[in-house]
Amino acid sequence: MLYPDLFGKDPLFPKNSDFAVVFKDDAVGRGVMTYRGFSKGEVIARMAGYLVHEIRQHTLQLTPDIHLYDPYFSGFFLHSCSPNISLNMVDLIVVARREIPANSFLYMDYAETEDVLFKQFPCSCGADCCRGWIAGRKEMINGEILQPEYLAHLNQSLR
Repeated sequence: MLYPDLFGKDPLFPKNSDFAVVFKDDAVGRGVMTYRGFSKGEVIARMAGYLVHEIRQHTLQLTPDIHLYDPYFSGFFLHSCSPNISLNMVDLIVVARREIPANSFLYMDYAETEDVLFKQFPCSCGADCCRGWIAGRKEMINGEILQPEYLAHLNQSLR
């Protein structure tokens, strides 16, 4: 298991034989690599972590005031404007949005779960639908409220 024993022994927790947090490149740093393939709609893993009341690097938002700090697995999902996974923050499960071949990185759209990011940054995902800038769904970009076109594009990309 990638998670320490203090989180229990849930059979859906990610296993070392199926996943690893590895260095991808200098632009994005480390990410979660899957060693096995997944079909669209398949449950990939269950997430765990520590509940904290502030936004940190490697946290995922559960409610406006509670975040899941996961320095073992889900905190290392990389961003893409065309993600291959979706996160269910109620049941804490990760689901494949499309077929994921073995030896692939797992990509989520950070705006799917986050109102505000730990820090905004330029996007380099290279997707045809790339928004160019990564921000939380309720954040201002460069001091301006998110434009309706950006929000519509975000909603469309998460379907």
